[in-house]
Amino acid sequence: MRTLFFTALMFYTRLPVPKDIDHSADLLNRSTLFFPLIGWIIGGIGVGTYWVGSILFPPELAVLLSMVSTIWATGAFHEDGFGDVCDGFGGGWTKTQILTIMKDSRLGTYGVVGLGLLLAIKFFALMKLLPGEVFGWKLALKYISAHTLSRWVATTLIASMTYAREDEESKAKPIAKGGITGMPLAVATFFGLAPTLALVALSGLWVYLTFLIPLWLVRWRLMRFFTKWLGGYTGDCLGATQQLTEVVVYLSYVSLVWVSL
Repeated sequence: MRTLFFTALMFYTRLPVPKDIDHSADLLNRSTLFFPLIGWIIGGIGVGTYWVGSILFPPELAVLLSMVSTIWATGAFHEDGFGDVCDGFGGGWTKTQILTIMKDSRLGTYGVVGLGLLLAIKFFALMKLLPGEVFGWKLALKYISAHTLSRWVATTLIASMTYAREDEESKAKPIAKGGITGMPLAVATFFGLAPTLALVALSGLWVYLTFLIPLWLVRWRLMRFFTKWLGGYTGDCLGATQQLTEVVVYLSYVSLVWVSL
């Protein structure tokens, strides 16, 4: 399990891992169960950065630094996937065209606009969410839950869909070959839901569980969309799913803030 965890950490982040951890397609495939657990780490980095930044700087700068820290920790891995999906589906009209555009390392107009809007929404949502509460377990769990839930939703796509690319060049190919089912999927689900369940238990507010409804609606729509145009998913589709559902969680929390006013 140690090797699988550090394999996931090596693949999904830019954080250092022990030197004895080596890369292999089989290990990468089996390490998918830790994808939501990586969200605990990335969310912890983000909320920790915000806490330190809020002591030293104005709220706006603290939130921005928090976003920077999570992007740095993942190497913009998921943001890159979201940008590629925007370019691919924005400029392609066939499966071949879409996959070709998504593989291009250059960022096009659709990707720039999409990423800009996504990051803007994320910033303003966090500005409404983070500075409005005293730093503590509740704030930390809210921030971390967005990262774990979004990665869990992306993991369920691997379990429910087939891989779209037929070529041998893809960063998600090893994952696609084996998928994730049974106990590994159950473990991933535990890691994905645990922060939200802890938030419900500690706060006594069951309304947080309703956030699973918009997440599942977004998942359902993305699965239909990817299946229609690609016949399955790619690594970029997983990255886009993670980014979109992370924002949906933030917006869900912010909607409760507005209702309470």
